[in-house]
Amino acid sequence: MTIDQTDRTVVTREPAPAPGQQTAQTDSVQQSVRTDSRRITRTGPGGSEMTRRVVVLVFGLIQIVIGLRIVLLLLDARTGNALVSGILDVSQIFVAPFNGILNKDALASGGSVPDIAAIVAFVGWTILELIIIWAVGIFRREPA
Repeated sequence: MTIDQTDRTVVTREPAPAPGQQTAQTDSVQQSVRTDSRRITRTGPGGSEMTRRVVVLVFGLIQIVIGLRIVLLLLDARTGNALVSGILDVSQIFVAPFNGILNKDALASGGSVPDIAAIVAFVGWTILELIIIWAVGIFRREPA
């Protein structure tokens, strides 16, 4: 968040007093300083924008994990590998609610397996993300 602060200061010079008058100032010209206006502007994301960014980040990470699952199963990646196994295990958490929506969860052709449940899960999580972003947008204030 950046803060833009503008101060406008007015300096006026008054002529020296007449020779017979007493002044506390010895200069021939007196100065007075007065602040005329002050404006502080804060720019940065508001609450609803920050919430929207967090929602997009979280759902983006979920979509990346599900996308990696789809690609790894299509490429017939070796499940004995720790990285592949970890990605498949983590993505199973997000795919599990969508298992059984269609009659077939996976189509096998040779070694590669297109995971239909993962594709449905990817679409489902994307729709849920859009609904949440829409709901957060309701509370967004436009600048006046």
